[in-house]
Amino acid sequence: MGCVHIYCGDGKGKTSAAVGLAVRAAGRGKKIIVVRFLKTDDSGEVEILKTIPQMTVLPCERVFGFVSAMDEQTRKEAAAYNLGLFETAVSLAKTADMVVFDEIMAAINYGMIPEVQVVKLLKDRPEALEVVMTGRGPSEQLLSLADYVSEIRKMKHPYDKGILARKGIEY
Repeated sequence: MGCVHIYCGDGKGKTSAAVGLAVRAAGRGKKIIVVRFLKTDDSGEVEILKTIPQMTVLPCERVFGFVSAMDEQTRKEAAAYNLGLFETAVSLAKTADMVVFDEIMAAINYGMIPEVQVVKLLKDRPEALEVVMTGRGPSEQLLSLADYVSEIRKMKHPYDKGILARKGIEY
C-alpha cells in the first residue's frame, strides 16, 4: 500500500528529505518520478538524480522568476506551464512506485495548480503509489489526506545574518 507524505514548514530541508526518501526507494529498485515547481534546474540534487536509472526528473525548461514579481500575463503562462508539469507527472506516475511533487504547496497556494486536482490524484491514485509533497502551508484537506506529515521548523538560518543561498548547500 502506498502512502502520502508531506514535508512542510518554514525550515530548510523539505526538498532534502523528499530527495532522501526518493534515493532510498530507488536503491530498492523502485521507479521514481520527480517534478519540481517554481524552481529552476540549477540545484545540486537535479544533476545527480538524473544519473539514477530508476529516477525520472522532469526538467524545468521555463523560468518565470519570483511569483511576486510576475505581471498578470507571466503569471498565467507560469500557471499553465506548472499545471502541464503536474499533469505530465500524474500520467507518468501511473507506472511508477513513487512520485515526488517538490514545492507543490507553493504552486497550489499561488494558484498555479488547482488543489482540487491534487486531491483527486490523492484519492484516485494507484493503490501502491507513494506520493511525496513538499512546501509551506499545506491546506487542512491535504494534511487530512496524508499518512505522514513532517513539519520542518526554522530555529536559526544563516540568511538571518545576511548570508545568501550557497551552491551545494541551499541549491
